Amino acid sequence: MPDTFAAPFHATFPTESAFGAFAQRFAARLRAGDTVALSGPLGAGKTTFVRAVVRALHGDDPTSSPTFTFWHRYLPPAGPFSQAPAIDHLDLYRIEDPAELAELGLEDAFSGDSIVLVEWWNRAPQLMPGRRYDVAIQGAGSSPRAVSVEYHP
Repeated sequence: MPDTFAAPFHATFPTESAFGAFAQRFAARLRAGDTVALSGPLGAGKTTFVRAVVRALHGDDPTSSPTFTFWHRYLPPAGPFSQAPAIDHLDLYRIEDPAELAELGLEDAFSGDSIVLVEWWNRAPQLMPGRRYDVAIQGAGSSPRAVSVEYHP
């Protein structure tokens, strides 16, 4: 089956539920070793996107924004979702100086054994692998969400 997200993809979703449904469909394409770089203004829906991906792959939603811890790891639960890969969720919002990255050890998240979702990736572009999905989200509050996806092989 061809990867529908391999080419640039652009769509606008009128509701949060439509946006979440898109993120869940997107999640079905992800495999261990994939990285998703999320960008957009505060309130655009980056964490909402992450929650939908975790719910799609793990069947539940234990997510919270890792803004103050920088990194959360979600392991698949026992049962029907137990074969899903782990998901590493990084939030780089508080990174002010890329030199901080060396102290945080965030590069360990990119070991290839998990799916890595990175909010505010543009605060530390040197951390990001070249092979990744870039997901840009525009909108806030109850307004529609415009989403662009580009794949970098």
